[in-house]
Amino acid sequence: MNLKDTAKEKIRLLKKNNTYIQCVSIQSPIGAKIKIDGKYYLNFCSNNYLGLANHPLVKKASIDAISKFGIGPAAVRTISGTTLLHIKLEKDIAKFKRTQDAVTFQSGYVANLATIPAVVGENDLIFSDELNHASIIDGCRLSRANVIRYSHANTKDLDRKLNKYKSSKVKKLIVTDGVFSMDGDIAPLPDIVTKAKKYNAITMVDDAHGEGVLGKNGRGIVDHFNLHGKVDIEVGTMSKAFGVVGGYVAADKAVIEMLRQSARPFLFSSAMTIPDVAACIKAVEILSRSDILVKVLWKNTKYFKERIKSFGFDIGNSATPIVPIMLKDETLTKQFSRLLYENGVFAKAITYPTVAKGRARIRIMISASQQKNDLDNALETIRKVGNILKVL
Repeated sequence: MNLKDTAKEKIRLLKKNNTYIQCVSIQSPIGAKIKIDGKYYLNFCSNNYLGLANHPLVKKASIDAISKFGIGPAAVRTISGTTLLHIKLEKDIAKFKRTQDAVTFQSGYVANLATIPAVVGENDLIFSDELNHASIIDGCRLSRANVIRYSHANTKDLDRKLNKYKSSKVKKLIVTDGVFSMDGDIAPLPDIVTKAKKYNAITMVDDAHGEGVLGKNGRGIVDHFNLHGKVDIEVGTMSKAFGVVGGYVAADKAVIEMLRQSARPFLFSSAMTIPDVAACIKAVEILSRSDILVKVLWKNTKYFKERIKSFGFDIGNSATPIVPIMLKDETLTKQFSRLLYENGVFAKAITYPTVAKGRARIRIMISASQQKNDLDNALETIRKVGNILKVL
């Protein structure tokens, strides 16, 4: 079978198994409402937690930077791709995260791919939460280290597995998401740090869904638990709460210097573009100066969760603005999403293989950009669809 036939067969099977992915085309800026096929929908799909994706100051910063620096640096960071803006962004991130230094990458996904293989290698050990993001999983694979998965957020299981290798002289890395993107629950980071100290392990947290959400001014999970200086590596993304694109690692100076010297995406892939870097600088500045947007986000989250639970929906163990409506059945979940869409609410079904079979859900993403009437309209639509499908 040739490549074309192989591709056609794979697509056929995806459609047969109801796992074929359809992408919609957005015709407007990302906000509380978005335009699709000429019609506006209430947007509960994006990771735009603070509404910065279309913030006027963020847009202006990007436009001004283009006028001064152009569009792309047209080189890797180590040749001629490092501008004054890249240096400023990294200094600002380090200050914001309260670490000694930071380095930026093209995305949060790339940051994990870059960092894990630079920290551990063949014969080393990685202890990874079983529900970690795909970028962590891929970074672990690239490192060629031995990966030991521990039960989700279960530090007793982590301790048992660390204890099994306590006499091993190789490097040990414990890696976890800070906030888990499908369920909205928070990693037990204080206990993880305790276990790491007990077994002389390195700690790494991917704070993609924690920054802009947890901690003072949205500094993330390390700030939330007051663990500054106790977590070795903080990985983040600029594509969610910061509303732009790009990734970073924040850590001690020596760790960041090592990444600048050995992380392959830093060495062999072009730097972040000028407008992206400038927009990220402004987003960090906005968040550093005020916690108003974070407070609005949590106000919206509290209101929405109280109402949705009062209807009788199961939202699992969510402790953040990620609100999964647990429907479990894949077909039912897709029907639910389709009816929401037909009634003006854009909230996608999350099904296998993104989550395990029998764990399908509608994932609602709350944002500071949403007004109370947006939340109320969505809530009533969700209740209406729940009654139609006999979920309630």
